[in-house]
Amino acid sequence: MFIQTEATPNPATLKFLPGRSVVGDHDAVEYRADDQDETSPLASRLFEIEGVSSVFLGSDFISVTKSDGEWPHLKPAILGAIMEHYLSGEATMGSQGDVQPGDEEFFEPEDEETVKTIKELLDTRVRPAVAQDGGDITFQGYRDGIVYLHMRGACSGCPSSTATLRHGIENLLRHFIPEVQKVRPI
Repeated sequence: MFIQTEATPNPATLKFLPGRSVVGDHDAVEYRADDQDETSPLASRLFEIEGVSSVFLGSDFISVTKSDGEWPHLKPAILGAIMEHYLSGEATMGSQGDVQPGDEEFFEPEDEETVKTIKELLDTRVRPAVAQDGGDITFQGYRDGIVYLHMRGACSGCPSSTATLRHGIENLLRHFIPEVQKVRPI
């Protein structure tokens, strides 16, 4: 098994590509080291490595964020844990792997069409590009002209995420949806 790695715009996050599906039929999911209830055997295995602070499982990639330590020391251990997991034949996700705390969307019923357009733009123009960098941005809510987005994986804590939100996503949404005034992370 050959696992590729890619740098991300977030220096604390590396993207690992195992060359096969990671989440299967589940949605992408993020786990943090301080989560008490990990439903992913793969994430649990990665958190056994000292310095790993979060794990994001995408469709065909795994983004690992470190809290401390140097990549030359962490990377071999992470590669070993991923390889060991896939060789074990164990499922990557548990039965509740696609349920994230705080995933409840919020918006007023009269904004349903606006929200539908926001989600379509995110799904077709933003998320594919962000996934290439090892992250994900999902819709969380819309209220009073403000779009609230949840940043996960390499996007969470990335130094360039503010610029991505303001200059990229906000401008895109404002261009297509005049009602949108601002975009904020949750």
